[in-house]
Amino acid sequence: MKKLFKHYTPSPNELKNHKYLGWLGKHLHASSLWNFNRKSAAKAFAVGLFCAFVPVPFQMLLAAPAAVIFNANLPLSIALVWITNPLTMPPIFYACYKLGAWVLGVGIEQDFVMSLEYAWQVFDTIWQPFLLGCLIVSVTSSVSGYFVIQFIYRYKAYKRANR
Repeated sequence: MKKLFKHYTPSPNELKNHKYLGWLGKHLHASSLWNFNRKSAAKAFAVGLFCAFVPVPFQMLLAAPAAVIFNANLPLSIALVWITNPLTMPPIFYACYKLGAWVLGVGIEQDFVMSLEYAWQVFDTIWQPFLLGCLIVSVTSSVSGYFVIQFIYRYKAYKRANR
């Protein structure tokens, strides 16, 4: 898997002077953004999973600067954002809404319809549970992703050492 990611990842020099990257271009030479080691991969999972459940369009634009700030693996951070894609977004965000409503003790809209038009009509009643649910899912998935990757890397190192 590591070889596959390295094969399709552009080199830092290819992106360093790209005119459309703005302030990110000068930070793209940091090796931690391109390494596939335990620390950078775990941080990438934390950043990518957190940004995946933030209910904004173009979540990759959040993940890229966050990866630079936290020295996480940049390609992996951006790729993980696609957990919430146009096919998975409606059920995931509905589950976030239900979670937020449960935490707040608010009743769920009984005639809920998964459409953008309906969401705009009832936005004034659903925004608080929806955003709270998204925040809870973002934080828990981010923290759990970080520690799961740390555990997997350590477990594989332990198995290698015992061979």
